[in-house]
Amino acid sequence: MRVIGLTGGIGSGKSTVTQHLKDLGAVVIDADKVGHETYLPDTPAWKDLVATWGTDLLLPSREIDRKKLGAIVFSDPKNLEKLNSIVHPRLRELLLKRIEDLRAQGTRIVVLEAAILIEANWHHIVDEVWVIYAPEDVVIKRVIARNNLSEEQVRGRIRSQMTQDERAKHAHVVIDTNCTLDQVRAKVKTLWDERLARAAKG
Repeated sequence: MRVIGLTGGIGSGKSTVTQHLKDLGAVVIDADKVGHETYLPDTPAWKDLVATWGTDLLLPSREIDRKKLGAIVFSDPKNLEKLNSIVHPRLRELLLKRIEDLRAQGTRIVVLEAAILIEANWHHIVDEVWVIYAPEDVVIKRVIARNNLSEEQVRGRIRSQMTQDERAKHAHVVIDTNCTLDQVRAKVKTLWDERLARAAKG
């Protein structure tokens, strides 16, 4: 089984590429969705988060208020580091389990979509890395339109992430999404068809 790690910064077009891959029949593991499991009440990560930042973090359902947590960690690099040290190791275990389950089912190609694939050192658990890229001015426009944030807030989010150039150093493939949707779709289809052909050869 071949595991493709798909990553990119905020507003890069990662979700768009992932959707195209799903449309083409790809099996996708969404690290963000799996990550939600690490925040569920009474899990080890949940206990550590509450011990670190207190019960103010909790919603009435006892789940972590991710918006509140986001405000805390995006405003202070030390807090972000602390959060990552709590969540990343647990999430890595969950992702490895998903990959192994799919391997056991005979899946030929799996796409692991993870914004922090490289930062969390998960690129060592995949066979190749696809980095989704867009110029910063394009990213800022996209995120302002999508998330209703100010330009300064968007720049803060970008600064809190690994730079696009740094990400690209780890890439086997870079997909530039600063083009039409049809052009993005065509790029993704070409790459996917190549992987399917290789998988068929075994």
